[in-house]
Parts: sequence; structure tokens; C-alpha cells
Amino acid sequence: MVETFNFTTEIETKVAQQLKSQRVGYLLGAGSSFLNGNGYPLAYQLWDLIKGSITDLAKRDDIQAKLDGGAHGIERALDLLDDGGANDTPYRHLVTDALAGLFMKINPSLDLHCEFVSRIAQHADPCVKVFSLNYDPLIEWAAAHIRVRLVDGYLGAEHSYFDSSVFEERIGRIRGTHRGKQFDETVRPIHLLKLHGSLGWFECASNGIRRCGFSQSPPGGTKRLMVPPQRRKAADTMNPPYSALWSAFRGCLGQDSVPLNRLVCIGYGFTDEHVNAVVEASLARTNFTVMIFTKALDDQAWTRWSPKTNAIIVTEKRCALKGIIGPGHKDLWDFERLAKEV
Repeated sequence: MVETFNFTTEIETKVAQQLKSQRVGYLLGAGSSFLNGNGYPLAYQLWDLIKGSITDLAKRDDIQAKLDGGAHGIERALDLLDDGGANDTPYRHLVTDALAGLFMKINPSLDLHCEFVSRIAQHADPCVKVFSLNYDPLIEWAAAHIRVRLVDGYLGAEHSYFDSSVFEERIGRIRGTHRGKQFDETVRPIHLLKLHGSLGWFECASNGIRRCGFSQSPPGGTKRLMVPPQRRKAADTMNPPYSALWSAFRGCLGQDSVPLNRLVCIGYGFTDEHVNAVVEASLARTNFTVMIFTKALDDQAWTRWSPKTNAIIVTEKRCALKGIIGPGHKDLWDFERLAKEV
């Protein structure tokens, strides 16, 4: 292990350099919305907060049994109860409705997310990409509050509909020059791609993929687009809206003509293999760096990511700088600090 002061100084310097570089994208996990307990709950807290609202006692007991049997988190418990068929199981619908009910009651401060959105909106890169694994609308609320234009794939006012082509649009004006007509971009909106769905998103058999207000419930007979199943996730991402969102995620990390050079992961513990596989594949590029900021990584995730020479990891107990292991950092992993430094 390298000497504490030198390592800490070096990792702070490298992080500052990387955050201010070009072609930077962001991946947000639950830790970015926790807000030191004043925002949305972390994954491990969810079941205790929602189980009382699940009135089907038999199904609630089935979920509890999977958790008691060693399932790591509610999503894993639901996957163990999923038969892998074409349709979602009742367990998942019960949990999704309960989660939505919980989240719809939360109204945290937007100060940090307004700071974060304001800062990334000033980057020189056109259409900064923010990939989110969260269901909450903090980024959307913050962007609207400070009047930063944001594109999330939905168009329309009262009955918004999903149209992935909006991610390909550019906003500008055509002006005449001595070389003829020239297109100048006048607005570079943030692109928000919520890979796991969101509060307010739903699928209607007759009207397709829609979005209602974040504090409203979708119409009866529709399916909330939240908590997608792991076992079917690869197949599910072939259908809208996930097909477009995941295609953009993979493209930005390596398949596009001008992919991202850096991915800043905040508050994500790297427990979703579907996400991890895309990130790890991008590390084959010598000009790509993944930056992981989270309070803690479990031993399995740490062992997998810390040796990589194009990864920077900052947690409270331990850090890694391109394969070199050092002590943890008191707050560089925290969204509260990062929101003011991106």
C-alpha cells in the first residue's frame, strides 16, 4: 500500500482532471439520490419500507422467505420467484406498485441535483449523457427548476409518449455565410436515459409507452415500467423503451463513432451484471476510463474492478487508482461533494 498522504493527494488530483475532461458521461445509482437519508432509500432498505403495504399476505411471505433464504435485495428475491416466462409475475406488480406508492410521497430538497445539473449543462460536449438506474425524478425536477433543457425520450404534455428519435435531434438555427447555409447548434440539452424505467412510466396495451405525472398513478390496466426482471432482462431490453435506452448506453460506451472517454459512476455498487457487462466491455478501449464513486463496494465487486488499470475507485474504506490500492477517502465518494466538482 502506498503512503497515505501521497496516495490521497494523487487520487484527488486525478479525479479532478478526469471530471473536467471532455466526452464524460454519468451513471447514477441509488447512492446519488439518498441525500444522507433525506432523499430516496437505498436498495437494502426498500423491503422493510414497503412490505407493510403489500396486502396479499401469501405473496408477501413468499418474498420474505426468499430474502430470509439469502436473496441479496428485493430485486433478487423477485427474480427467484419469476418463472422466466413471457409475462411478469404478480409478485413484481405488487412490489412495483408499493415502491411507487412509497416514492410518490417523498419530496426531498433539489439543491444538490440543481447544482449537479447546472454544472454538467455547462460542459462543452454536446448533449451530455446521464444514465440512471434510479426510479426517482430528481434529475428531471432539478432540470425544470433551474430551466435547463433535458431530453428523456418522452414528448407531449399531458399524455407524454416515448419516441427514441428525440435523442438524435439537434436544436439550432440555419444562417447564411459566404460558404452557404450553415447549421449552428443553439441548445445542447442533457440526455437522461433511465435504464431501469422510472416513476410515472407505464405501458398501455392500446396507447403504447407513456408517462404520467411523477406524483400520479398510471391509468388502470396498464403496466408500470419499473424494476425490470434480471432473468428476462436481456430479452426485455429488445422491447421499447428499453431497446432504445440500452442501445444508446452500449453505443456511448464503445459502438458509436465518437463514444465517451470517461464514465463517472456515482452511488452505484456494481451489483447489476447487465450493467456491469457493458461497462467492462468498454474497458477494452485504451482511451476509456471508468470512475466509481460509492460509499462501499462489496468484496466481489472490489476484487473484480480494483485491479483494472483504466479504473479509478473511491470508497469510504478503500480506493484504487489504475490498479494501485490505497486507503479510503472521507468524502470524495459522496454525491454531496461530487455535485459541486463535476
